[in-house]
Amino acid sequence: MAATLESTVALFETLKKDFNTPNPDIKKCGQHLATLKVNLTQLSFLQAASQKELLLTREILELGAQWSVKAKDIPSFERYIAQLKTYYHDYSSSLPASQRQYPLLGLNLLRLLAQNRIAEFHTELELIDPEQVSNNLYIKHPVGVEQSLMEGSYNRVWRSKADVPAEEYLFFIDILIGTIRNEIGSCSEKAYEKLPITDAATLLYFKTTKEVTDFAAERGWTVEGSYIAFVKQGGDTLEIPAPKMIRHALGYARELERIV
Repeated sequence: MAATLESTVALFETLKKDFNTPNPDIKKCGQHLATLKVNLTQLSFLQAASQKELLLTREILELGAQWSVKAKDIPSFERYIAQLKTYYHDYSSSLPASQRQYPLLGLNLLRLLAQNRIAEFHTELELIDPEQVSNNLYIKHPVGVEQSLMEGSYNRVWRSKADVPAEEYLFFIDILIGTIRNEIGSCSEKAYEKLPITDAATLLYFKTTKEVTDFAAERGWTVEGSYIAFVKQGGDTLEIPAPKMIRHALGYARELERIV
């Protein structure tokens, strides 16, 4: 049976009620969203002229983006944001501003940082009103995180976890911190043979010994008492023929002297 506007609105109200409970059924909400997307296709909402229909579509897409974060489905979140850009930019003059716009755009910026897509981060940032970049809490947070990353100030990135403007931001912050931990781990492997577990916990921003040992197991490190021993990567040693290079350098110098 073909979808109607009334049935679509009714299903969306059911979805909102289910999603806004303290412990929403993510699978059930996903099923509602799938049905709503089919309804949107049947009603041609993506090209609708009615403001009411455009607002309904925008709200559905916004809730879909929020659902994607709770479902930890990053590709789905990226798709919803791509669709929402039409409503945030192309229809900005004909639709009232959405309260969810900047929280979601800020989340998208944080996603790009977590995926190390820095060039795209700056491209998206240029599309946002400069006043909002400077003053909007949801945009200022990822901008500050990016500045900390560029400066190598991982402590400030870690502290930003306590200052997130919305709970949903923690999902991408945790991914970003995981990326930072792996970078620090790779550097530690090359810089140390052993490291006290307490020092490793501080270095890797862990709170407990178990978190450190679990991370060590993932990296293939071994725990020796109160120390972590790093696995050195084997390989052929490249021998530099220093005497030969010195003779060549001296020969070039003599030739230059003759030319001069």
